[in-house]
Amino acid sequence: MSKETIETLVSELIHEEDWRRMRATAACVAGGPRSVQALIEALRSGPTELKKEAAAMLARIKDPHAGVALVKLLEHDEETVRNAGSAALEQMAGVLDTDTASVLVSLLPNNPEGSTRQVLTHLIGAIPTSVLPLCEMLKHPEQDVQVAAALMLDQLLDPRSIDAFIDAMGQPAVRDIAVGTLKKLSAIRERIDETFHTLRDVEGASEREEARMAAVIDLLRIGRPSVEILIEYLEDDDWLVREAAADLLGKIGDVRAVDPLMKRLEQDKDTGVKELAIKALGLIGDARPTQLYLDAIPIRPLRVYAMEALAKIKEVGVLQPHKELFDRLRTDRDGLVAYNAGLIADKLEAITAMESQSSQEDHEND
Repeated sequence: MSKETIETLVSELIHEEDWRRMRATAACVAGGPRSVQALIEALRSGPTELKKEAAAMLARIKDPHAGVALVKLLEHDEETVRNAGSAALEQMAGVLDTDTASVLVSLLPNNPEGSTRQVLTHLIGAIPTSVLPLCEMLKHPEQDVQVAAALMLDQLLDPRSIDAFIDAMGQPAVRDIAVGTLKKLSAIRERIDETFHTLRDVEGASEREEARMAAVIDLLRIGRPSVEILIEYLEDDDWLVREAAADLLGKIGDVRAVDPLMKRLEQDKDTGVKELAIKALGLIGDARPTQLYLDAIPIRPLRVYAMEALAKIKEVGVLQPHKELFDRLRTDRDGLVAYNAGLIADKLEAITAMESQSSQEDHEND
């Protein structure tokens, strides 16, 4: 790394010279927690343009520790900074922790209407961890705040809010909303339970596969409110139900499903479930299952799905240590394996070329 401190390098994210900006970008990506802290400080005290670039860089790094600092940008005087903070939070939605969600939710009472309210509503709906602080907000002493939380939870229709709504039934301001939301959640649960119960009773291999596909088409329309229930069904005794649940979770694309699907891929005894799990994870595009994908390449029924999933990982840089493997697989006898290996290798070569150019210019200008 250059002689400069990480703080100096972060400040050069907006330098007028390309090579300095590229060097700063490479340093931030490789800098770990130190670069995250320097970027957070830039959000707090840097000039407008640096705040925007730091927010974008934090979104690229995806460290959840930056969440609270990014939320604070939503109250900035300048619209461009607010927009940068909002965009970063949306990109990081899947990794943001409850602390970030709590700070975000706490802004709702101060923004009862207008564009900021719309941004908050959108972000809260996108961040899975926001459900718990919204449930806590149902206990707020002010009725307007209770109603705001109840309406948001009614939009999310997340089963995790059931107990909170039951507890809120004695609060006049939200009683009607609670009753309506609980009915909706009950209907969703009944629909999913009934569909999977019917699926279990189907006999015959071809009939069961057709029934699974029909169940997926039927339940997919429910979308995100079904995620927590589908995660439960990943543990079902019937392999066909587990397949259907995995298929649905992949098509819905909610990051809450990543860890449970990884468990199925790693531990399930049924190859079909493993196939659907790896396909689902590929659709989500999260980097966490990378090692599981690599482990699956030698397994013949899974190798094509593993390569397809690797090619869909959004954070391509995590694959750099395995570039030699993908170079070898370019000539694999399986055309799909070779094709996806080529896609990955080309992306990695582009990253390497950029870093090499940055290093060379750094050396020439030092």
